[in-house]
Amino acid sequence: MKKIFTCLLALLGLNTACSQQHFDNADAGKFASLIAEPDVIVLDVRTPDEYAEGHIADAVNLDVQDDAFADKAKALLPASKTIAVYCRTGRRSANAAEQLAAQGFKVVNLKGGIVGWQERDMPVVTDAYETDVFFTPGGKMVRFYALVHASMRIVFDGRQILVDPVGKMGNRIIDYASMPKADYIFVTHEHGDHLDKGAIGTLSDDHTRLITNQRCADILGFGEPLANGDVRQLADDITLEAVPAYNITEGHLQFHPQGRDNGYILTLDGLRVYIAGDTEDIPEMADVNDIDVAFMPCNQPYTMTPEQLVRAARTVRPKVLFPYHYGQTDVSVIPSQLAADGIDVRIRHYE
Repeated sequence: MKKIFTCLLALLGLNTACSQQHFDNADAGKFASLIAEPDVIVLDVRTPDEYAEGHIADAVNLDVQDDAFADKAKALLPASKTIAVYCRTGRRSANAAEQLAAQGFKVVNLKGGIVGWQERDMPVVTDAYETDVFFTPGGKMVRFYALVHASMRIVFDGRQILVDPVGKMGNRIIDYASMPKADYIFVTHEHGDHLDKGAIGTLSDDHTRLITNQRCADILGFGEPLANGDVRQLADDITLEAVPAYNITEGHLQFHPQGRDNGYILTLDGLRVYIAGDTEDIPEMADVNDIDVAFMPCNQPYTMTPEQLVRAARTVRPKVLFPYHYGQTDVSVIPSQLAADGIDVRIRHYE
C-alpha cells in the first residue's frame, strides 16, 4: 500500500523514488559535444535495419528490443566509459538508458533521438560494409569491416589496418580510394585473391607499413617480410605474430606449401585476433591460444571444408568466429554445429 501511495505521489509530480531518473538527457548540441570526448561510446539501440539506413558516426548498434540486450551490453561495453545512447525519437533509448544505468553505467540519452538530431542538421553516416565492433581490455574500440573474400579493414583506436586488400573479386569492386590511407597492411601470401599491388598502392603513403611473407616482398620489391614464428611489435599496443598456414590434404599441397605463407595473430591492446590465412586444420593450431576473434577460411580444395573448420574452431576455441574466404561453400551450417561449444559464429559477406 505504501508503494502504491508513493507512486501516486510521483504521478502528481512530487519527488519520490518512483520518479527518479538514473541517467541524464542532452539535446542535439550537447550530445554532439559529449560524443566528441574520447571516453564516450555512442550506442544506437534501434534495429539493425534502422541502423543501416543511417546512424551517428562510430555508433555501436545493440537493439534494445532484443531480449538479451542487457547481457550483450554488459559483455561488450567497457564499464569505465560514458554511454551516449539514442534511438529514433528517444523513447527506446530512455528504456535502454535505464537498463544500462541499473548495471552501473554512466549514461546520457539523446532527447528527440536521431529524428531531432537530423532536424538540427547534424550528420549521419551509412556504412558500406558489414561492421562488427569489439572493445579491448583497456576499453579501446576495434571495428572490423567485411570487405570481400579474405579482405578486411580494421580500425583500431584511430589507426587503419588492412588485411589482404584486393580491389576486385568477381563483380564486387572495393573502393579503396574512398578509405583513409593505411597505417598497416598485412598480406598473407602471393595469390591474386590476397596480393593486389594496385590496392596496396592506393592505400599507401609514406607512413604505411606493409608486412608480408618473404615471397610477397620479393614479388613486390618492398615490404617487411615475416617468417612463421616471427613476432613484431608495431606499436606500444599492437603486436603481430606470423603463424603457419598450409595445406595437408594429398593432392592439394601445391596450393599452399608448408613454410611459405603466413597466418597472423594480431594483438590490439590485449584483444587477440587470429587471421588464419589460407590453411587447413593444421597441427600448429593447437598452439594458437586465448583468441578473442578468429577468421578461418572455408573452401576446398584451397583451404578447409566445413567439417575441417569446425574441428579447427574446437582446437583454437575463439570467443567469436568469422568464417571467411568461403567462395561458394555453404557455411550456414557452421553456427549450429558450434553452438554447444560456446563459440559465437558470425556469417558476413566474405564470399
